[in-house]
Amino acid sequence: MSTKRVYLDVCVLCRPFDDQQQARIRLETEALALILAHIRESGCNLMISPVHHAEIGAIHQPEERQHLQLLLEHLGTHTSYNLSATRQRAEALAKMGMGVADAAHIAFAEHAKAEFITVDDKLLKQCTKWVTTIWFGSPLAYCEKENLR
Repeated sequence: MSTKRVYLDVCVLCRPFDDQQQARIRLETEALALILAHIRESGCNLMISPVHHAEIGAIHQPEERQHLQLLLEHLGTHTSYNLSATRQRAEALAKMGMGVADAAHIAFAEHAKAEFITVDDKLLKQCTKWVTTIWFGSPLAYCEKENLR
């Protein structure tokens, strides 16, 4: 059996830096911590793409940006992508109404055959219409599916 692959979009990775006073954000932050521990302990691969580097590089807060860059450096797995096919898929998703960065994340996750995790409700709703080849869901749904506690 091949190693499980997960793809966390940047919104999920940034959750610890969001307002933890909000219950949903706090729960998603805790779920992210469980997922990252699962990656460290199980050998599960955290797939990363050029979109991660571009979005994280654009974060204005130096502490947050550096933390996320180190996280990807230590836990992230690069893979070779067919950039032409990935770009075509991202463009097709964008034409259907998905945001450009979201479309690129989905296209890279699909190409990597990785389970896609986001905290963006609008994106998850779009995925139900246009994404059929990979599992996708929230950090809480992933933790429930994988029985992470």
